[in-house]
Amino acid sequence: MIKAVIFDMDGVIIDSEPIHFKSDQLTLKHFGKDVSQDELIRYVGVSNAMMWTELKEKYQLAPSVEELMEKQSYFRDALTADEKLEPIPGIIELLDEIKRARVKIGLASSSVRSFIALVLNNLEINHYFDAVVSGEDVKRSKPQPDIFLKAAEKLQVSPDACLVIEDSQHGVKAAIQAGMTCIGFNNPNSGSQDLSLAHTLVSSITEIPNYFRSLSC
Repeated sequence: MIKAVIFDMDGVIIDSEPIHFKSDQLTLKHFGKDVSQDELIRYVGVSNAMMWTELKEKYQLAPSVEELMEKQSYFRDALTADEKLEPIPGIIELLDEIKRARVKIGLASSSVRSFIALVLNNLEINHYFDAVVSGEDVKRSKPQPDIFLKAAEKLQVSPDACLVIEDSQHGVKAAIQAGMTCIGFNNPNSGSQDLSLAHTLVSSITEIPNYFRSLSC
């Protein structure tokens, strides 16, 4: 029986992967490197620190990882400034149903805390979440299971009683390694992601309530 649902954020709650791709490309271009979105797709779901550590080494970037992340945040904030963000269709209704069922709700996002706060505040959905974990709260990024295990710990729910909703290959792997049930959400804006390890696949968030009901009975 499912006692908690843990959401990824980027690509699940909000269609923000295009924003991340653009801010990453602008950051790399600022430091003299032109990198295609196709190359950045492999980093969907991993933490900023892990991504920039790899990109710094691959492209021999002079700035520190911290400086690269700061510049990325600058471009990301510029892209989202004064913009009313919109949740992915079906998300608010799903959160409402889970809350009515008195099942705990967690968020486990590889994004930095500041961007998580921006999204949750902008969408006015803070009150749904019983626990929030960012990529900054764990040492190992997805596809390692740490972030989901941390969320389960904060929710005080056993991993095998958690349902995860993910849109990335790394996220699905992390959820499975954590011993959790996983729904793979095929979001085309997240790039070509192999979600085949997920227990079930959906192409719309609106498909999830029926699956949730079958597991929470």
